[in-house]
Amino acid sequence: MQPIHHIKSRIAVLPVADIDTDQIIPARFLTTTTRDGLGRNLFHDWRFDSQGNRNADFLLNKAETEGCEFLVTEHNFGCGSSREHAPWALLDYGFRAVISTAIADIFRSNSLKNGLLPIIVDDATLHWLIDNPGCEVSVDVKQSMLFLPDGQSMQFPIDEFSRYCLLEGVDQLGFLLSHGDEIRQFEEARSWKP
Repeated sequence: MQPIHHIKSRIAVLPVADIDTDQIIPARFLTTTTRDGLGRNLFHDWRFDSQGNRNADFLLNKAETEGCEFLVTEHNFGCGSSREHAPWALLDYGFRAVISTAIADIFRSNSLKNGLLPIIVDDATLHWLIDNPGCEVSVDVKQSMLFLPDGQSMQFPIDEFSRYCLLEGVDQLGFLLSHGDEIRQFEEARSWKP
């Protein structure tokens, strides 16, 4: 996982509520245990028709969204099953953050564990973003701040441990392994010896 301190990018706006994990990455593409290549199937059933042709009207098939690292969606993003492949697909495609008024708890947890930043904003901010597709926004992870191009800024919720892991570029296992000597010393000190 790469450390995340600041992200500055244009936004891609998908103004749809209740996007579930099967829409993010359909179940038939969950046959891999690695993240590589999952991005090509992100929103597959919306991006392609039944013959595999691109849907020219879908957001991610438009030139203006190429290179966008923020995905803005309506309420309740990532609901449905708990598949970790959903944040993997978003990351593999190139998104580094998702912005919504509500993000499903399990999806949010999986995102933070994998380096995808879930940002929850109020209704007014979301509507401003939806009305300004392609605008450039920035995030300061250390301050938990989102900055809009019109000068507005707002703090978003993130727990201290997740913030630490994002800033350091470690997942939970990496965090535990970095304290291996201390854990070993603790276990040796409390071990019962005959």
